[in-house]
Amino acid sequence: MLTKRGKSILKHLMSLETPISGKYLANHNQVSVRTIREDVKIVNALITDHGATIESIMGKGYQLNIIHEKQFYKYIRSITGDLELQYVPSQPEDRVSFMIKHLLMSEHYVKLDEIADLLFVSKSTVQNDLKIVKESLSKYNIQLTSRPNHGLKLKGNELKMRFCMSEYLFNRKAEGNHYFLSEQFMAEEDLNTVKRILLEKINMHNIPLSDIAFNNLLVHISIAINRIKFNNYVKIFKSDLDDILDKQEYIVAGEIVKDVEYTFDVQFPKEEIAYIAIHLLGTKIVADSNGNKAVKGLIEKEIGQLVDYALQKVEQELNLGINEDDELRMALALHLKPAINRFKYGMNIRNPMLDDIKKNYLLSYEAAVIAGKAIEVAIDSKIDENELGYIALHIGAAIEKNKLKKGPSRCLVVCASGLGTAKLIFYKLNSYFGQSLDVVGTTEYYKLNQYDLTDIDFIISSIPIQQKLAIPVIEVNAVLGEEDLQKIKRHFLTKKEKHQIYFPKDLVFLRENFTSKEEVLEFLNSKLVKNGLVDHTFLEAVYEREKIAPTAYENLVAIPHPISPQSNETILAVCTLEKAIMWNDKPIQFIGLLCVKKKSMEDLQSLYDILLKIIENRSIVQNLIKAKTYNEFIKLL
Repeated sequence: MLTKRGKSILKHLMSLETPISGKYLANHNQVSVRTIREDVKIVNALITDHGATIESIMGKGYQLNIIHEKQFYKYIRSITGDLELQYVPSQPEDRVSFMIKHLLMSEHYVKLDEIADLLFVSKSTVQNDLKIVKESLSKYNIQLTSRPNHGLKLKGNELKMRFCMSEYLFNRKAEGNHYFLSEQFMAEEDLNTVKRILLEKINMHNIPLSDIAFNNLLVHISIAINRIKFNNYVKIFKSDLDDILDKQEYIVAGEIVKDVEYTFDVQFPKEEIAYIAIHLLGTKIVADSNGNKAVKGLIEKEIGQLVDYALQKVEQELNLGINEDDELRMALALHLKPAINRFKYGMNIRNPMLDDIKKNYLLSYEAAVIAGKAIEVAIDSKIDENELGYIALHIGAAIEKNKLKKGPSRCLVVCASGLGTAKLIFYKLNSYFGQSLDVVGTTEYYKLNQYDLTDIDFIISSIPIQQKLAIPVIEVNAVLGEEDLQKIKRHFLTKKEKHQIYFPKDLVFLRENFTSKEEVLEFLNSKLVKNGLVDHTFLEAVYEREKIAPTAYENLVAIPHPISPQSNETILAVCTLEKAIMWNDKPIQFIGLLCVKKKSMEDLQSLYDILLKIIENRSIVQNLIKAKTYNEFIKLL
């Protein structure tokens, strides 16, 4: 069996990827280096046949090598019963997550010393990390309260506490049937029992749920069992409760609860049963969504109008050309039908794809943020970023479908100098741009209002056009010169040229020494204001967007931006840092403050492609952070 000192040694070795000296272990345990050497031999003998060994490295110390992870952790649990040994985090963001989990699972006050001992860090390190803990918990309106001589405890609405638990105690990216992250909360065997009960009842009543919706319900019921054991219950207004009691979903929820109560020896009050029923109402899906009359009949007029309103807002801000897509409108309406029920009761839904959606579908997610904001105003309810992720998927599908329809860019030539000049422009454009540009025809200015511009991407005109059109107008000379061709060419720029336009030299700041996201944003905003690119409301709009969902990614990258286009040009103001700063709960060292031109008709996909390349490639980010000059930075891009 592991002694207390052996356990301490093993915890230290598991918390670090680099060797740890015998002297350090001796000082920490207040014994001699020789004693530590003997202890290490004993611990090594215990773990060698169970998937791990302790290696002694000359001049450096001891290092743990885990060969078979699953076997090793199973053995550790069997001999210690202490699951804390599974993982001792060393990075700030990991420590924050660990602390939140520990506090969520504690029904009593937790002392700072206790947390410091668990993490093998100083009390002051824990106090620093607690600032981020408080910020992370504020998203759920949960407070971290302290009491002299007692310690720390979480305080908040029961529903919010459960939402927080679903995020921190369950593995968002789990594969197969292993959804549960912490067996201290519920054993895997018990989780599988809940799963079996749930499967039996929804199959019996033929309730169609997606895999994700099923897992969300499984998580909710598992958390409810644990919370009810400690007399923590959700509350529902009587009027809402009365609305639910006569629904079929309440009957199904009652049958699920009956088996759960018998198996786990708990009592679910009416409110808890009703909340499971609400979950069933909020996760309903329609099996047939091919746009037939039966499906269309399920869509209330109000939901159809809500979808139209949201898509109009997206079109006004981003000009994606998807607001008339019937397939998209139907998909969003079918999604919003149960979603509105979730919004009404403040119910969250977990989206295991959220991080990947935010990273790989930047434009779609921004469109979803705009649509979500419009929906929030219309229904007076808050929409969680997990929901925005699902909305982004529907919008992303419409954008991709739109791309398939597009061939080469199509333009119309407007000329007032007669047929000869018009033909000259026509052939010059064909000669210069070849198959990348389809010149569909020429017309006089006075006939322009008779022309159908539906399938035209832009107009090339040799005269000023005063009237406002739905497509861009490029003004050129009657006899096209090189400068005119270069102006047109901006629509067909190479990546290198786009980089220099999107990343202007006077807005790229390398290897700066800021210590917070607020410092960085205020600095970049001041430079944008000084250059006349934004006004005094820009920074406020950036913070408004951050409140909806932080714009930090896993790969040291943050792309903050306002909730809707605010600037006079489409560019990025860039700042790289000597040392990483915490952006909410993520370390960040590359900041690209994205400015999109107000009421712009330009296609921004190429810009989002550049950003995606940066976000998803760790080596690109590392090299950009190291760059000392603008020319080096652009060359790396």
